[in-house]
Amino acid sequence: MRVRSKAGLSALLLALVATGARAEEGNFLSNLFKYGGTTVPPSQPKELEAPYCPPVGVSEGGAALQTLAGRSADKPNIRTQVTLGRLARECTRREDGSITVKVGVEGRVLLGPAGAPGRFDVPITIAIKSDEKVVTSRFRRLSATVAPGEAQGFFSVVEEDLSVPAAITRDYEIEVGLGGSAPKAGKAQPRRKAPVAAVPTSPEQTGASQ
Repeated sequence: MRVRSKAGLSALLLALVATGARAEEGNFLSNLFKYGGTTVPPSQPKELEAPYCPPVGVSEGGAALQTLAGRSADKPNIRTQVTLGRLARECTRREDGSITVKVGVEGRVLLGPAGAPGRFDVPITIAIKSDEKVVTSRFRRLSATVAPGEAQGFFSVVEEDLSVPAAITRDYEIEVGLGGSAPKAGKAQPRRKAPVAAVPTSPEQTGASQ
């Protein structure tokens, strides 16, 4: 039995030499037992930790939006009522420790007693917050169409690449709300004119005598 074992091992050594097989690290036997082959497999990228991904919340007062035909908010004066529907999110951790968030929003526009079919604008704000402070936000003006003979129309949006800094990836919120406005561009400050140097007056101009 021992003679056969030695002969088998010698044959394996000769076969490996004949085929040019070699180990990249250590000897071929250690690699064979460790990796299941004679070569070291390429290193795999480090698996990133699953990110914290909180559910999408609705901002205070941002769940519904009405347009009115008059000053009164009585039901007969309601033209449209916009409401949020399904909310979804997806979070991905980056190699630098930060997180990128994708948010999906669906909603609908309902016609009120004073409304009529048509195309309607829907302002919406999506924000990342931490400790009640806005870290980043996006404003979008969507559109929903209510066709003739219909009582409602729908809208949807998927907002990508909302960035969460690495320092707050364990304590942040995702918030959606109807309303808001696009950030206003800062007004250019008027350029101040350079002061004009005073021209010295002559005795004749001042009326002074010699």
